[in-house]
Amino acid sequence: MKKNFDVIIIGAGSVGVPIALNLAQEKFSVLVIEGLASPGQGQNKKAIGGIRATHSDKAKINISLESIDVFSSWKDMYGEDIEWQSNGYSFPAYTDDHEKMLKDLLKIQKSYGLKIDWISTEEFLRIAPGVNPDGLRGSTFSPDDGSASPYLALNYFYFRSMEYGASYVFKEEVTDILHERNGYTVKTHANKSYSARFIINAAGNNARQIGNLVGLDISVVPDSHEGGITDAVQHFFDPMIVDLRPAKNSKNYYFYQRPEGQVIFCITPEPPIVGTDRRATSVFLPQVTQRMLELFPRLMNLKVRRTWRGQYPATPDGFPILGETKLDGFYLAVGMCGQGFMLGPGIGKLFARLFSNSLSNDDKDNLKSLNLYRNFGAEEKFK
Repeated sequence: MKKNFDVIIIGAGSVGVPIALNLAQEKFSVLVIEGLASPGQGQNKKAIGGIRATHSDKAKINISLESIDVFSSWKDMYGEDIEWQSNGYSFPAYTDDHEKMLKDLLKIQKSYGLKIDWISTEEFLRIAPGVNPDGLRGSTFSPDDGSASPYLALNYFYFRSMEYGASYVFKEEVTDILHERNGYTVKTHANKSYSARFIINAAGNNARQIGNLVGLDISVVPDSHEGGITDAVQHFFDPMIVDLRPAKNSKNYYFYQRPEGQVIFCITPEPPIVGTDRRATSVFLPQVTQRMLELFPRLMNLKVRRTWRGQYPATPDGFPILGETKLDGFYLAVGMCGQGFMLGPGIGKLFARLFSNSLSNDDKDNLKSLNLYRNFGAEEKFK
């Protein structure tokens, strides 16, 4: 393998691989360095597969719309089934505050081109029959949102990126990055060195440590979330259901039924569980199942196949950090807050335009709002 490249990407995960794919399509020579044994072995394989443009921010909506275009057209373009389904996202409202917040955001989301509407209680019960109707005021529903398999999608992105010329090295942890006159030299624990004009930090949980190697303080701190999946049963509901109501030791939780019939689910702990401990706990399953059954009693007899624990590399405001830094040629694609799988393809396309000097005005606005040096005082409503 050659040692000099146009771009070195650190991290072969939900974001690094789609960036490599898009840069390789633009004829950049790309090397991806990954400390694990193969692509997607960090947090990507722990994602539950939801893909939505239903955000509260213009930049994330724009990026996610591009991602949905990639996911939804992949099979037609390449003939490879990534288990995409347009099952939609729903945010049911059971309180005055949530109804008002969702309806207010609806206006913003529509103004940015998102296909989303408020549906009545009766309409929601038709797409999710058996949901508890007591106090239900209606729901937002975005039918173009959907889901795909994180395993299949990332591996197909990986193989396609190599067909376009991207190179990968695995089981090599980055130990040093030297900023030189004509670019950077990256050293790994395998006593190897690679050089490039540009570096992209897409290191997920390790984003802050990689930043420290070049003197950047990157506000990304991983916190733990757990997920689970049931045995497959006959299909009985369509959308991803996100219940925003908080409860003891948790905020929202969300679940949907996969194409093969399994129900897959996750919860947001409150307060956050900071750290990178990968061990599943005994707390998660009783906590999440109690909440799910109160909302959707029809889930009662499903058998849980397994649970797992992963991390959300989180920023203070819930938005990713993308684009240039004060170091010439050093870029960031970090802090996805658990949404790397859904944002990755859109970020890949954005970075391809960034590196080929073809950014639109919207692209420039999006990168400005998500840069490292922004005021982190805002808050993503749907993080």
